[in-house]
Amino acid sequence: MRSFAHHPARESDTTAPSARAPKSDLDVLKRLLPYLWAYKVRVVLALGFMVCAKLANVGVPLVLKELIDAMTPSAPQSSGSALQQAVLVVPLALLVAYGLLRLSVSGFTELRELVFAKATQGAARKIALETFEHLHGLSLRFHLERQTGGMTRDIERGVRAIESLISYSLYSIVPTLIEVVLVLSILSYRYDAWFAVITFVALVLYIAFTVKVTQWRTHFRKQVNELDSKAHSKAVDSLLNYETVKYFNNEAFESARYDQSLNQLRAARLKAQTSLSLLNTGQQLIIAIALVFVLYRATQGVVESKMTLGDLVMINAFMIQLYIPLNFLGVIYREIKQSLTDLEKMFNLLEREREVSDRPTSTALELNSPPRVSFVDVRFAYEPSREILKGISFDIPAGQTVAVVGASGSGKSTLARLLYRFYDVQGGRIEVNGVDVRDFQQTTLRRQIGIVPQDTVLFNDTIRYNIAYGQVEASLEEVIQAAQSAHIHDFISQTALGYETQVGERGLKLSGGEKQRVAIARTLLKNPPILIFDEATSALDSANERTIQAELRGVAQNKTTLVIAHRLSTIVSAHEILVMSQGEIVERGSHEKLLGLNGHYASMWALQQSGSAHQSDSDQAREH
Repeated sequence: MRSFAHHPARESDTTAPSARAPKSDLDVLKRLLPYLWAYKVRVVLALGFMVCAKLANVGVPLVLKELIDAMTPSAPQSSGSALQQAVLVVPLALLVAYGLLRLSVSGFTELRELVFAKATQGAARKIALETFEHLHGLSLRFHLERQTGGMTRDIERGVRAIESLISYSLYSIVPTLIEVVLVLSILSYRYDAWFAVITFVALVLYIAFTVKVTQWRTHFRKQVNELDSKAHSKAVDSLLNYETVKYFNNEAFESARYDQSLNQLRAARLKAQTSLSLLNTGQQLIIAIALVFVLYRATQGVVESKMTLGDLVMINAFMIQLYIPLNFLGVIYREIKQSLTDLEKMFNLLEREREVSDRPTSTALELNSPPRVSFVDVRFAYEPSREILKGISFDIPAGQTVAVVGASGSGKSTLARLLYRFYDVQGGRIEVNGVDVRDFQQTTLRRQIGIVPQDTVLFNDTIRYNIAYGQVEASLEEVIQAAQSAHIHDFISQTALGYETQVGERGLKLSGGEKQRVAIARTLLKNPPILIFDEATSALDSANERTIQAELRGVAQNKTTLVIAHRLSTIVSAHEILVMSQGEIVERGSHEKLLGLNGHYASMWALQQSGSAHQSDSDQAREH
């Protein structure tokens, strides 16, 4: 068996959590910055409004101090004369300035959010769209090995993380830092340096404690997210497989599985809440001690006539303005860390390397007539330890039909997946008109191929939408014509809503045969020069199968067609039939030639014929 050690690493291998080194917070921010800098004018304006809002906010206690000092009587007087003096000495300008500053804080804050909202939403939209498009560009292997529920949850949390990260950093952390610098500068300039020292030390202790404890409890938050995704994936998987659950009476089993996940999630959330309470208690203790020391020195200054009552009020106002946002520093820091973690997960999805990618020199595939398709010594394995195709070689001449038959697991459907480039061959090549398919752009290659898969999965939309998916610009008349060719128009016409009938999740409102005929109609509407029928009529009854087969033979005229079949009666008219066994072609030829060889094909034909005869006898017995 050929070695596969040289094959490119699979997406699932190269991006597993254990294999991918976690990014630093700075790396994640650097990754996000270009998306925001696309709105650089808005970013600069928002920062300007933020600085103006903080200057106005710091100005409020300063004006309040002047207001209080102006209202404080200079000598003891009766209460009536004191009040009269206060009214006389309070400058009207201070009241107006105080009101304007208060209004300015709110006004500049709202302007900042209004200006920056487009940048935030624009960046979130662009990253989400890039991730969505990138996921569609990844190979089939990646999607088979991922849980869709958990993956969509990662994208959802990543988009939300962008908004949270910008909100908390631009609207909370940066403004608070600006205010801290301004307040410390004012305290150092106007008063005893100890005011600034006490405030600064308290801030350092507060931030150090918050960061340390939050880092310690971050793994609780990660555990909560992982368990939340796990519970969500189980719920989605169970509901998508509703019929299977009912078939085996496993509602209680599914509920128990889901409850187990919810119980683990509850325990993790309790740990997260307990650690949060510890964080909040420690923060309040640091703030309380700092406030006591600062106000004690301010009160002492007033008693010693070194400071006025307005100074005391101003310092108290400064402390309150500083510590109120700091009360939420733990929450903000935690949310920022969580947002960075969620954003990293989405960026990891965006950065997953594509197993199947276009070469820099790839060209567009344009076909004006049916092409020749060739498989040349093709080798492939989903896992290195088990080779699926072992040097397969055959041609599908232009405009002709080649059928492939064989037991399950012989590699028949893999041929279709390789031709579609859901995977790339690991040895040999597949050619269209003599050119390796890897030299064509994937989108243009797939545009020239139509497939009717064995397992048809439909969108949760209307019948018209699902048929028109083969050619999204198709008119209703073209959709109806395709449905008539697939012999499903009469069924659609009998439904209450006709072509606007909803098919349900994955098409579950339709029978297997109805879904398969929708898939046939969809491919007929696409009308490509290369066709693949992968057990295209396996879900149809005998009468409908014969009718559809006749239609498909007509459609396949003058098209290069690969038919993958289990029932040999459906491919007797193929130009050439390949018999596969364990990844190799063991027989090839026309139907009559293969019967004459009296080998694998002849044995399969005899077995199916006897089975068909037995089924016919059973049907007749039931009729009598």
